[in-house]
Amino acid sequence: MARGPLLVAVLALAACQQSSGLSPGFRGPPPPPGTPEVTEAVDGLVVGHRLMAAGEYELALKAYYRGAAESGLTADALSAIGSANLRLGRLGQAETQLRRALEQDERFVPAWNNLGVVLMETGEVGEARRVFETAFALDSGRSDEIRENLRVAIARTGNFVYDEDNDNAFELVRRGSDRYLLLATP
Repeated sequence: MARGPLLVAVLALAACQQSSGLSPGFRGPPPPPGTPEVTEAVDGLVVGHRLMAAGEYELALKAYYRGAAESGLTADALSAIGSANLRLGRLGQAETQLRRALEQDERFVPAWNNLGVVLMETGEVGEARRVFETAFALDSGRSDEIRENLRVAIARTGNFVYDEDNDNAFELVRRGSDRYLLLATP
């Protein structure tokens, strides 16, 4: 009858043995190369950027807060939080966060661009134009999005001032098969 306690001891020791997860028949194919291990934490900002791209702005905001809690309130984190608030229509919060991001890094182009969008939405077109000009200059004109935002801001400011009346007539002249030239005739 000494078998009972011995059997219980063997089963208890077997239960304590570390296993490597699922048995080989249930593991499935291996992950693609470069896939992070399950034990590696994914940066909250990366998760937030992916959620923003998917249109999940509230979840992205939560991921950005998690990323900021892990790595600190960097300019990137503040700008991301401001961008998510912008997409959620929380313009006051977005403006505050984007301005804080620019206090930390005055050369952070995404924060400048998104601040310009907030200002356009709140009717501050003149300041938005200045902000877009700054973003455009810092980006060296490489971003089509910033260029388009600046164009819209310039058009909305309506600063089209001419020194004198323009009584010139214009003539459209064809140059080649697909080029046209606009000429002013006195």
